[in-house]
Amino acid sequence: MPNDSELAYRPCVGVMLVNMDGKVFVGQRIDNAVEAWQMPQGGIDDGEDMKAAALRELNEETGIVREHVEIIAKAREEHFYDLPPELIGKLWGGKYRGQRQYWFLARFLGSDEDIDIQTAHPEFREWKWTEPESLPDLIVPFKRKLYRDILQEFRDLI
Repeated sequence: MPNDSELAYRPCVGVMLVNMDGKVFVGQRIDNAVEAWQMPQGGIDDGEDMKAAALRELNEETGIVREHVEIIAKAREEHFYDLPPELIGKLWGGKYRGQRQYWFLARFLGSDEDIDIQTAHPEFREWKWTEPESLPDLIVPFKRKLYRDILQEFRDLI
């Protein structure tokens, strides 16, 4: 079995979805014991385009359809995070030490009634719109730097 530093980073996408009031969508994860909220994110399928993966993940986690989303920007570079030691080997079949994420900023063009987190494979127990500056305080500690970096990059576009 490889040691932690030899494990790869899981390729993923993330979506900072903002509404017309400049607030950001966050969902409270079902599988967390702590009260952790996060923006939609998930893995990229083999051969899948990053933008297509972002829109698919957004739909899978929120029920939001493509017609209600306008992609505004893509992050200039990948963002990485490492899992804490106690989670390495327990998530994603033990194949990854963290994630490398490609982030997109998207504007939500629909109404709150267009959001349905009770999807085929629900990941969130509830959702809300929040102030962008609150994002790092809502996420699990090992992802805070990543959220600060994404917020800094997209802030002027929100």
